[in-house]
Amino acid sequence: MIRNQQALRNVVRRYATATGPQARASVPNYELFNQRLTKARSTILENKPLTLAQKILYAHLHDVSSMTSAPVPGESYLKLSPDRVAMQDASAQMAILQFMLSGMKQTAVPTSIHCDHLVEAYEGADLDVARSWQTSREIYEFLQAASQRYGIAFWRPGSGIIHQLVLENYAAPGTLMLGTDSHTPNAGGLGMLAIGVGGADAVDAMADIPWELKAPRVLGVQLRGKLHEWGNPKDVILALAGKLTVRGGTGSIIEYFGDGVNSLSCTGMATICNMGAEVGATTSVFPYTPSMARYLAATQRAAIATAADAQQASYLSADAQVAADPAKYYDEVIDIDLSTLEPGYNGPFTPDLYTPRSKMSDTVKTEGWSDKVSAALIGSCTNSSYQDLSRAASLARQASARGLRVAEGTEFLVSPGSEQIRATMERDGIQEAFEAIGAKVLANACGPCIGQWNRDENPVVKNKETNSIVSSFNRNFRARNDGNPNTMNFLTSPEMVLGAALGGRLSFNPMTDSLVDAKGQSFKLEPPSGDELPTRGYATGRSEYEPLLDHQPSKPIPISPSSTRLQTLEAFVPWNGQEFSNTRVLVTVQGKCTTDHISAAGKWLKYKGHLENLARNTLIGAANAALDGQVNTVRNAISGLEPSVGSIPDVAMSYKQAGVPWLVIADYNYGEGSAREHAAMQPRFLGCNMVIARSFARIHETNLKKQGVLPLVFARPDEDYFIFAKDPHELVVSTHGVVGLNENTPTVQVTVERVQNGKVVETHNIECVHTMSADQIGWFKAGSALNLIASQQKAAH
Repeated sequence: MIRNQQALRNVVRRYATATGPQARASVPNYELFNQRLTKARSTILENKPLTLAQKILYAHLHDVSSMTSAPVPGESYLKLSPDRVAMQDASAQMAILQFMLSGMKQTAVPTSIHCDHLVEAYEGADLDVARSWQTSREIYEFLQAASQRYGIAFWRPGSGIIHQLVLENYAAPGTLMLGTDSHTPNAGGLGMLAIGVGGADAVDAMADIPWELKAPRVLGVQLRGKLHEWGNPKDVILALAGKLTVRGGTGSIIEYFGDGVNSLSCTGMATICNMGAEVGATTSVFPYTPSMARYLAATQRAAIATAADAQQASYLSADAQVAADPAKYYDEVIDIDLSTLEPGYNGPFTPDLYTPRSKMSDTVKTEGWSDKVSAALIGSCTNSSYQDLSRAASLARQASARGLRVAEGTEFLVSPGSEQIRATMERDGIQEAFEAIGAKVLANACGPCIGQWNRDENPVVKNKETNSIVSSFNRNFRARNDGNPNTMNFLTSPEMVLGAALGGRLSFNPMTDSLVDAKGQSFKLEPPSGDELPTRGYATGRSEYEPLLDHQPSKPIPISPSSTRLQTLEAFVPWNGQEFSNTRVLVTVQGKCTTDHISAAGKWLKYKGHLENLARNTLIGAANAALDGQVNTVRNAISGLEPSVGSIPDVAMSYKQAGVPWLVIADYNYGEGSAREHAAMQPRFLGCNMVIARSFARIHETNLKKQGVLPLVFARPDEDYFIFAKDPHELVVSTHGVVGLNENTPTVQVTVERVQNGKVVETHNIECVHTMSADQIGWFKAGSALNLIASQQKAAH
């Protein structure tokens, strides 16, 4: 964080042009990047060879001269100067509410807001966008006004999904971007280091405050060969997720290299980087390739391609020594042979449960999965490129030529990634090919991928029936897509989704199995084909979906005091300078607990700008280890408080009203999934002072720190966690080490007393570990990072 107001003035622009609302990125300042990198090499790095990820990070160090030694991965914190910020409409609300308190007149770096999360998929495309204006006009007008006031590019609902629009307009090789969405790494397909963060982190960059990141490890993935004719880049990350699991990439940047890289399209590489979030990676990145240059030229950014061409060897790829001996320079190396990689299906209920296509039919039987496919969905930010859609359409044309439509009882939905993609898809007959076999084309928005899917009238949802869907999405947590906890979502490539739509069964293998046409004759699908880029160039699309670039510094920002959707923020109470005592355990969370479980999306998205209302969904998806995994049910620890047994947010609210502090005990990888900072703000609002976990997902741990909640990790996770699994409502927790908390002493002692009938019947002393830097300890003491910013701004003026 900033230590004085001078840091706000010492701004060096990262781009060749001034900040302000931009329709497209300008040419990066590669000269500045190389100057910074050269200085870092000659001082703290002692001229050692670097990976691509390290080059980009060190080229964005805020002040190299303040560093005395090379960063240690997993230990040191880097202070970085991002080049850009991108936000989607659900997370932007809270980020803007925080930025409004910063005292800034304009964002310090180019920033964009993309309205993609609040459009519910129901009737299709334009009708759904129009309805979103009816249901969320207040939010859109708030975000538009804030964009105009602070010089932010505003992309209206229907313009496209944030990550596709960033790739088309703002991503640039070798630059650093923060995005308030966990799939921000999508831009790594264009050589950008793009990192998903919470809104408070975005505010740092927007206010030109150095952004902190724990120095990451670099995990190298060597790609060899070339994908076979049924292969899709999605298969790379599906297989990698199966190997690494949902927490195997935590604390690491995944960097791809090898001769196989040049066989991939830019948008294909973006697909791979997008889903790197599902293994917990900080981000993912590819070296600059000719396919990136082609994509930049096709999306009206040829000047960036020309500048990047000159940087390919020196800046936009790993050093030659690294390529020659990758095992010496990467922290870990994984080898993938593209030529032997077969299509994969990941799921259900977790994105790392990998099944290759050749084993899928047998696995469906042995696992007892529902074979019937109730819905097949293509699109989302992960797989909605022209190449993806044109290849899937080639299969659709084969089916329609034989008089076939999708299987009976299978719904087929297509979500274009942007207006540019939709218009090109329409012009080139791709939309017609999909509709000929029964597809419904949805709005250029997230839709079913994030739970914005009105499927309530479907019997499988209404009756909570077990059913299977197949999608080209990136995430498939229980109940995420349609609210039905029994809907099993299998993640795969668009080609495999199209095959499942036609075959109607998970067990149908489109590469080997036959279909029966309208004349009763059996036939097999020919392998898919499609173009990397449209041969006629991208269509422009409708003008109303161009970004609003209208900077009005005096523009008022509307927030009604009676609104149920928006609420001005009140500062969290600063730490009182004492050890935590008499803290109650609200819940001991069992197993996977994602940010979806902590702060549900779906119908709750409408409250993303109203913390008090949103707090009513806190941890409603969490399973209670003390109640045999019951979801959203806890016992009240305080006699006489109501409810004695109730939902997690209701009991948390009763503690808040009684002035009783509380904490959460969590399992491994707590807070994986989306970047939503609400999953940290809601517990803080309700009175949470600590979360003790077996381990944390990176973004969520940072978000807790930003909001003044102390995240601790069990020193003995496989032993001490279970102390809290039995009747946690009887436990009273106190700390020793919060007073005097510092970055050089990572341990905090926790005393746990079990109290029955007013008597302490057992005591446990548990060692926990924190990962707080000096600046983060400052956030904690101030009550939140925002509190610290506000106090420094006040002092400066």
